[in-house]
Amino acid sequence: MVPAPDPADDIDETLDSYRSSIDNIDAAIIHLLAERFKITRRVGEFKSRHDLPPADPEREARQIARLRTLAQEADLDPEFGEAVIRFIISEVIRHHEKARS
Repeated sequence: MVPAPDPADDIDETLDSYRSSIDNIDAAIIHLLAERFKITRRVGEFKSRHDLPPADPEREARQIARLRTLAQEADLDPEFGEAVIRFIISEVIRHHEKARS
């Protein structure tokens, strides 16, 4: 966690430090999403080979509930967490549907 700025700190230096941390976190998010999609791409190929449906509503519901809980525990708005995971799930399903064609 980035410490709160000291009033005696240089404003530009403090802001640059915060922004540098944000940039690092953004890069980590992108790399984690890339890894996640590599794996879900394999799932889509597996589902296609075995004629399984692209979507699994029961698993999706469990994932959403689990991630809402994690968001709440992490002091992140669960609604925001759900919106993010729903977007990711919709992209995964789109990729799975594409793998079937």
